[in-house]
Amino acid sequence: MAQILSVFPRDANSVPIWTEGLIATKAITYVAATTGAIAVATLFTVTGCVAVRVFGVCSDTLTSAGAPTLEVGITGATAVILAQIVNATDLATDELYLDATPTTKVEAMPNRLIIGNGQDIVQTIGTATITGGILTYYCVWAPISTDGNVVAA
Repeated sequence: MAQILSVFPRDANSVPIWTEGLIATKAITYVAATTGAIAVATLFTVTGCVAVRVFGVCSDTLTSAGAPTLEVGITGATAVILAQIVNATDLATDELYLDATPTTKVEAMPNRLIIGNGQDIVQTIGTATITGGILTYYCVWAPISTDGNVVAA
């Protein structure tokens, strides 16, 4: 019989991770002067090397007096994980944020991406503030390196 040298990654309790992975969540209630301001904000702090799938679920339509852009990525590649939405107010209650045109309430899981060397996952709001609404980001992840970890910022 062939010897299999691969192993399951394990969580902090030494339990094998054999599903899609662990889940970290970050809910944001947007307010113009703080969480909805034009800025870059860390969603998830990443340690080591991990495989991730990131998406958002809108539970209250995003609002603004303008047309705010919204994207998710890492420093230097701010839309590499979730493409920029040209007007974030297009993200309505119960819609999923997986791409530049959030119009569906059911969608396939996004592709898995590899993030190495502790590159944190960030959200960038541009051009106008988001004055209201609630968006929950989900990061389904699995460690690749022995120190791989993801936590909500």
